[in-house]
Amino acid sequence: MNNNLKLVINNVNNKNIDEKYFFEKDELKIILDLYAIMVSEGSWKDYGLSISSRQVGFSVFKNAAENALYKICKNFKPKSKNLKYLITDTNGKILKNSDNLNSLLRNTNWKKL
Repeated sequence: MNNNLKLVINNVNNKNIDEKYFFEKDELKIILDLYAIMVSEGSWKDYGLSISSRQVGFSVFKNAAENALYKICKNFKPKSKNLKYLITDTNGKILKNSDNLNSLLRNTNWKKL
């Protein structure tokens, strides 16, 4: 059992939840907008979220039973400015990186990645 997972349901009074360890609302909207486009094209089928104290990741799957095709990550303590947002492959190899999520996702050719 994973004790690091938390279920949060509109609990505005809980001050223990540290919001800096997740995607911000505008970041998540950018990712979900891209996800909706890719699902409608039939390229992506499922997604998953992984959260740690170092980074949050949005994993993209072609089929639910397979490994993730890509992972869109936000590093909380990047070693350099350009490592704040990453696109990695199944093995964690960095395919693209940027300090701006919107430009990273917009300038990625997902068909050739």
